[in-house]
Amino acid sequence: MAGGRRQAPPREDVLAAAMEMIAERGLEKLTMAALGREVGMSSGHLLYYFGSKDELLLRTLEWSEGRLGAERGRLLTRAASARERLDAYVDLYVPDGHRDPHWTLWLEVWNRSQNADEDARDRQAAIEGVWHRDLVALLAEGISRGEFRRVDPDRFAARLRALLDGFAIHVAIGLRGTDRGQVLRHVHEFLADSLLADA
Repeated sequence: MAGGRRQAPPREDVLAAAMEMIAERGLEKLTMAALGREVGMSSGHLLYYFGSKDELLLRTLEWSEGRLGAERGRLLTRAASARERLDAYVDLYVPDGHRDPHWTLWLEVWNRSQNADEDARDRQAAIEGVWHRDLVALLAEGISRGEFRRVDPDRFAARLRALLDGFAIHVAIGLRGTDRGQVLRHVHEFLADSLLADA
């Protein structure tokens, strides 16, 4: 047969296309058929690779988090004070605005995780875990340098991430009266009041 069988695109290309579709058209437009058209595959072929839309979404989130994790790693290892790196962590955590594609995907995965199997829930917890561990390490470093008050890094990280998640959801869903700038100001005030060492 002339030209041979068409090769399926690499899995990473499919995940990148899914993320791009979420960014451009919203999650509701991301169907297996629409994604298949975008990457030149049948929806059946996509189901063969991913098994379900839930798995496609979770893998897309893992792929996106891998890229975000690399950026977080660069920010947290640069030559700067712990406070400056904490501000960079917060800045990276908070959505860019209403319908931020990364947070749109996170919200959908969270919603679907209510009925997910243990493997999927473990993978989601692993994503959450790296954010938490990075924050705990940064807090511990800031405490050891005298930049931060002597708090329990693990407990403080859990509370700070809960605060960030709550504010981030407000930004991502476009809750009136809550925008990214306001959220960042609230978080910076909270950190100044609860974490920064007295001069």
